[in-house]
Amino acid sequence: MQKTIALVAHDHKKPDLVKWSLAHRSELSKHKLVATGTTGGILKKELNLDVHCFNSGPLGGDQQIGALIAEHRLDCLIFFWDPLNPAPHDPDVKALLRLCSVWNLPVACNVATADMLFTSPAFLEADYQQNIPNF
Repeated sequence: MQKTIALVAHDHKKPDLVKWSLAHRSELSKHKLVATGTTGGILKKELNLDVHCFNSGPLGGDQQIGALIAEHRLDCLIFFWDPLNPAPHDPDVKALLRLCSVWNLPVACNVATADMLFTSPAFLEADYQQNIPNF
């Protein structure tokens, strides 16, 4: 079953996301990939896969991905954010992470968690149903 996976990384974390994505290219190639602008452009080139690019994060890309979460059109977020480098769009970052918690969406914020998520039988099983809260 094809999932929609969002890939996002802050500037200092983009190399980590590229390296992780290359290691998981085979699995990623089975799914629909979306990303914020700059990150998506880099991944498209490095992975040679189709990646739908939204706006850059500070220009609304984080909010566009947040809309996918709120509309239940995203299955997973891989977001390598940099907690040591304040971003001008920090409120957008926090809102994106908040939406993942609100809607019980799997999110990985570092390589170790992304590795565990992508090797989890629950993620790989086609019949796994995420429990979406009913508000």
